[in-house]
Parts: sequence; structure tokens; C-alpha cells
Amino acid sequence: MIRIRPLPALSITWFCLGLVAAKSETAPAAASLASPAAAASATGAAATIPAAEPLWPAGAPGALGAEAKDVPTLTRYAPAEGKSLGATMLVLPGGGYAHLAEHEGKGYAEWFATHGVTAYVLKYRLGSAGYRHPAMLDDATRALRTLRARARAEGLDPARVGVIGSSAGGHLAATLLTHFDAGSPEAADPIERESSRPDLGILCYPVISMGAFTHQGSKKNLLGDNPSDELVKLLSNELQVTAQTPPTFLWHTFEDKSVPVENALLFATALRQSGVPFALHVYEKGRHGLGLPAAGKGAPAWDEACLEWLNGRGFLASPAPTAP
Repeated sequence: MIRIRPLPALSITWFCLGLVAAKSETAPAAASLASPAAAASATGAAATIPAAEPLWPAGAPGALGAEAKDVPTLTRYAPAEGKSLGATMLVLPGGGYAHLAEHEGKGYAEWFATHGVTAYVLKYRLGSAGYRHPAMLDDATRALRTLRARARAEGLDPARVGVIGSSAGGHLAATLLTHFDAGSPEAADPIERESSRPDLGILCYPVISMGAFTHQGSKKNLLGDNPSDELVKLLSNELQVTAQTPPTFLWHTFEDKSVPVENALLFATALRQSGVPFALHVYEKGRHGLGLPAAGKGAPAWDEACLEWLNGRGFLASPAPTAP
């Protein structure tokens, strides 16, 4: 069924069964699983920001040095005491695999905390620091496993661990959505026993393809100057979707001149063809990299649509389970 109404910005929601026009990154367990205390404000947002924690306490695999750029970290943003809904979100900022945009990291994490979701911002390794695939995916995979292990240890829900990424961070998130594994049950490190499959994904104006519609800067920083055809195909995530890919929320703008909207359309089409539930919102107006709506920025109200989608999937509906 198709319902169309005139809107100031076009918003399209696709589900796996129809099209509806709608409103506009091996360590001892103790070191890995211990999380810092987080003070929180009465509004539900984290009042103080805990220090960033090394993702790999024993050092990241393939590290080129020991400087800050070589040390992936996680920073935790917790809801106010008593406000947690039991869900967790991994936040992957964008920046063309060259830098990390704060408004797509801290900004998103604070927003999730106000809505009862414990959020972790991953500072993953970058092409500008000399890293190439698979360093970024290694960091994101380890981060997702860590969040799931922590959810289990802290009485949160290990079956409600999502990922959100924007622009190149959206590419990394989409890579995690399509390149995951069930974990290694016999691993000495308990984190490595956890699945790296997110329970759902949120992709904001994402880079998806390494092909004709790619963002060239992101591609170069991720894959180098002359990647093989096989590597380009492997990291073109629209070609890696399967029926096991998690449900996904995507949004993009028609006016995006940095990352063409075809990226979101390609991923949505692949999800549809594999029978994976998703919501796609394409807005007419808006430049690349908008982030959350704010006065004077011109970002569409994708946040409201995203919360509605999360609620509809039960991601926000249940309280935290009892700690083991």
C-alpha cells in the first residue's frame, strides 16, 4: 500500500513487505569487563563523561605504535540512575576514515542516554594514521563483543545491542552488519566468546559502496590507492547483505553532494531482496553530515522517526533484566 501526502521534505519508509510514504572498534577478563562509574543528570543524560578506556587493554592487534592514534578507545555515556531501559548502542562517528566527528559521536551518545540507552563511542583507528582494512573492522568487532559482554555482566540485555554510524562511520557500521561472527566458544578471553552481530543498525547518510557511488576519500583511507577488485567487492556492503543481516534504519538526503543518496538506496534494495526488515527515510533537503536536528542546522526530524522505529522493534520497550 502506498500513501502519499505533500511534505516539506520527502521521507520514505520501506519495510520488508511494502513501501509506505510517511512523515517527514586478548585481554584478561577483569580488565576488559570492568566498566567505569558514570554520574548522570536528572534529565537522563550522563552528567560527567568517564575517561576513555582502551578497547584492547593489552594493545590493539596490528598497532603501528603506542600513541593516541594507535590506541582505540571506548567512552561510556549512561542514562541517569533508574532510567536505563536495558539497551546498549555502539556509536561510530564519521569523518572519511580520516578523523572522527564529535557531533556524530558524543552528540549521538548523549542523545541515546537521555532516552534510556547506554551508549559507547568508539574511537577507531584511521586511514590518516596509516591504518587500512581490517584494522577499523577489528576495532568495531571487538567493541560490539565488549558491549555485549558488559551488558551481560551489568544486568542489561545482551540481545539488545545496536550500532549507529554516520557517513564513513556508517560504512563501518554497515560492514559490522554484514561481516559478523558468532564468537569463539573456546576462547580464553570471555569477550571473544561473544557474538559480534549487532541486534540492529542505524545508518545516517552512510557510505555503503566502494564502487561507482562511493566517497573517494573514505575509500582511499580504508583500502589504499590501488585496492584489488576482490577487496572493493568485499567492502561494498550492498553486495554482502544476507538474510542474517540485522534490521536496519537508514536516512539520507537527496541534496547530499558528498555521499550520494544511492548508497542508502543500494543497501535498502539489498535488504529488501534478502527479506531483512528495514526503514528508509530519504529527505529532499539537507547537506551531508547534519547529525541530530538542531536550530539553524536544517537537519530533518529523523531522530523522531528513529525512536519510533526503535520502539516498534521493542528495543526501548523492556526494562533491564535482573543482573545474574
